[in-house]
Amino acid sequence: MENKSGILLDSGTNEVEFLEFLLGETSFGINVLKVREIIKPVAVTKIPHSHANVEGVLELRGEVLPVINLRRALEIEDKCQYPEQKFIVSEFNGMKVILKVDHVTQIHRVSWSDMEKPASFQQGFEDHITGVIKQESKMILLVDVEKIMFDIFPNLDKEAARMDKNVKPERRDKKILVAEDSFMLRKLLEETLQAAGFEHTLFFENGKEAWEYMVTEVKNGQEQVDLLITDIEMPQMDGHHLTKKIKSDSFLSGMPVIIFSSLITDHLRHKGEQVGADAQISKPQLTKLIDLIDSKLL
Repeated sequence: MENKSGILLDSGTNEVEFLEFLLGETSFGINVLKVREIIKPVAVTKIPHSHANVEGVLELRGEVLPVINLRRALEIEDKCQYPEQKFIVSEFNGMKVILKVDHVTQIHRVSWSDMEKPASFQQGFEDHITGVIKQESKMILLVDVEKIMFDIFPNLDKEAARMDKNVKPERRDKKILVAEDSFMLRKLLEETLQAAGFEHTLFFENGKEAWEYMVTEVKNGQEQVDLLITDIEMPQMDGHHLTKKIKSDSFLSGMPVIIFSSLITDHLRHKGEQVGADAQISKPQLTKLIDLIDSKLL
């Protein structure tokens, strides 16, 4: 899994490749871009007073990484049917973690337009699912690993409280559009932007809804948007495809686009550059996000 050059997609195609794995009898998926490798389970060092979903830590090539028990995090009680579980070494939000799963099956390539928003699952479960792929014999649930990490490390979202309280008055007249499928991140971004003095913000749950607003409201002159913040992973239309459509449009191309995603790493940054993003920043660097907005607008 370390060398994925043969399966990485071109930027802006609105397609995603995800790794399918099993927890109990349920199929889950994680974006291949977040997967560094898959390894056999090794001895884990227990950490006193750690979160219940953290099984411990292990050293891998000189790095000490936390091991997250996904079965426990998702409250799945089915027994593991496989003699040996698997460790998925994953990187996102500027950090590396190991995800413990029951079994790894295969890689699927799908269009984001074919991925449905999760319907009602059991209480609390839907908060950890970002999309559903329906196949003939099963459903594959795209797991929100960022939400799981926020549950374990809640201080990851406290940066907004440390932001500079000196609000720049020029911010209040700017209108910012945000495309983000996570309710938690939408709420966090709304609070952060309002605290920074941006009074005019508009949120959409995916790139398709944001693009439709651009076409129906902005291009005809009824509304003006000064800047777009977009996630990458979203059902219906991802952030790379949204950015490519905006930058390919003669009327909208001058609008600054900031990609705010857990997938911004040194070896993936080129994908945003290919579609014309004006800036890219990894979640959850909120202070740096505000600084980036200022640099594009003020």
